[in-house]
Parts: sequence; C-alpha cells; structure tokens
Amino acid sequence: MEIKPEDFTAEQLDAGRKLLSGPCSFMLGVARLDQLPVSSLDEIAFAGRSNVGKSSLINALTGQKNLAKASNTPGRTQQLNYFNLGDKILIVDLPGYGFAQAPESMVKQWQKVIFAYLQGRVNLKRVFLLIDSRHGIKKVDEEIMKMLDTAAVTYQIVLTKTDKISAKALQKVIADTEETIKKHGAAHIRLLATSSEKKKGLEELRAEIAGLAG
Repeated sequence: MEIKPEDFTAEQLDAGRKLLSGPCSFMLGVARLDQLPVSSLDEIAFAGRSNVGKSSLINALTGQKNLAKASNTPGRTQQLNYFNLGDKILIVDLPGYGFAQAPESMVKQWQKVIFAYLQGRVNLKRVFLLIDSRHGIKKVDEEIMKMLDTAAVTYQIVLTKTDKISAKALQKVIADTEETIKKHGAAHIRLLATSSEKKKGLEELRAEIAGLAG
C-alpha cells in the first residue's frame, strides 16, 4: 500500500522536516570495504538501478541542489558516498547496479563492494530501494530483493519519477509493485511514490527517515 501524509502524525511529519532541513554534509567516498567508516551512528542506504534518480532524490530530500552528484550518465556514482545527517544518522548513496558506462571489471568490483556492504553492515537500519515508476521492477531489481531477503536486510520500495507517467499508469505500477512485495520476506509492506522534480512524496519519506534516526 502506498504511504500517504495522513499515515503519519503531525509530530512525525514535523520531525522529518526538521531533520532533513538541518545540516547534511558529504562525509567520504568508499571504494573498498576496508574504507567503511567506524561510527556509532545508524545508517540508511539508497540503492537502485543506474540512473534511477538516487542522487536527485537525496538532493531533494535535503534541499541541497549539489549535495549528491546527479548525472544523466548511467553509472556516474562509482563508490559508496556517505553523508552525515545532523549527527543523527548516516545516508549512504550506493553505486547504481545494472548498466553502467564503465569497464566490465570495474562494474563487477562495484557490485562486489555493494553486495558485501549490504550483507555485512550491522548498523544498516534500512535500504530504500528505488524503482523507476516508468519501468517498474525489473529482473535485476528482483535479484537485489532476493539477496536482501537472504541477508535479512529490511528494505522499502521507493518509486521515482512519478511525474513522468499518467495517474492511471502510476496506479498500475503501484499495484504490480505491491504484488511483488508480497513475495519478499524482508520487504517493507508499504511503498513510497516520489518525484524529486515535483517534490511529491518527500514529506512522507522524510518522516520515515526521521523514524529510523532514533
């Protein structure tokens, strides 16, 4: 079921606004597992196919246009980029999986690091798995979902670019996504529909993040 603003209390929505409007800064980029930061803070991660809109969504959530480097070139994000959100929680922008304009050996190395991170990071509270609403869940997304199920990592589907499709098409992709979610044990039962460009669904996502920040 799609999450709506009325699913949160006024206090939860306000907590989300305050947290995401506060300080958020780039912390470090990680290319290897031995570079992962040692921190007492919990983490949330944004994952998705290349060019799904991870960087744009992070920028929209925080109100900072250039916090995460967005690009029209698939595969631009080539490492795990860490952001410190008000010393409350760390945001991790993961490299896009699937197609990337890079040598195959480099792509495989990225994927190895991503998978190892997702399976072994004990302070990872939730993965927000971004799905382009124009295309829905693809085979490569299903593979990631199965891996997260096996690793018992809680993840929540976030549909992106919902302003690019009609209301009827959006309702269909929401229904199809809900059916897929039912088949995956570690998937959060409620999804979020967002548009970075039109600011849709950001309030709800901010409240979700604030609820995880402790």
